[in-house]
Amino acid sequence: MLKTSLSPDNSAALERAMAAVAAAMADPSRVKMLCALMDGRAWTATELSAVADVAPSTASGHLTRLVEGTLISCLSQGRHRYYRLAGHDVAEMVEQMMGLSWGRITPPETTAPESMRHARTCYDHLAGTVAVQIYDAMQAQGWLVADGSALTVCGREGFLQLGIAMNSRARRKACCACLDWSERRFHLGGEAGAALLVHLENKGWIQREVGFREVTVTASGKAALHKHFHC
Repeated sequence: MLKTSLSPDNSAALERAMAAVAAAMADPSRVKMLCALMDGRAWTATELSAVADVAPSTASGHLTRLVEGTLISCLSQGRHRYYRLAGHDVAEMVEQMMGLSWGRITPPETTAPESMRHARTCYDHLAGTVAVQIYDAMQAQGWLVADGSALTVCGREGFLQLGIAMNSRARRKACCACLDWSERRFHLGGEAGAALLVHLENKGWIQREVGFREVTVTASGKAALHKHFHC
């Protein structure tokens, strides 16, 4: 039996909450919707029904379950309703589940377009081949602890030298190793990954197109990434 320091009442409440989250995700169509929302955008019910390959009426029921499970939130704008992940903690949970799941199957040959594999967004951080190369370089330079769960002193200094400001009061993880679905290797997630993406965009090293996940690395960005991360 699992022993916990929580009081019996709190322990029971935690167990019920965990069961509710698990139940909300216990359907392939709902998992497809959560994975689609990992691009960080807000999607309509119609768009999510297409992603999950279900009828709009069926999608409505799935979305209600996800909202009730506090995994997604619903935003109303005019006559339209949009859905997005409820927060960074949900995105990190989905990332971890994707990584755990890939370890249980034979990785299929990816059919993703080359532009998507090269560079794209993963919720609020950079993903794709470029992101994996940056992560590998940070590991080689000693910026990250072995499992990617924290910046080292060298890493914090490296971020400061690049001009990347970290939010010391952030409630989420400082950083984490996020499994890249196209590369089957890790890229940088967490607060550090989000701060890096913002920095790359502000410097003009990458360009994002509204409504799309693909990211274009500019000429100046290629030079900068080669200089700092040998990409």
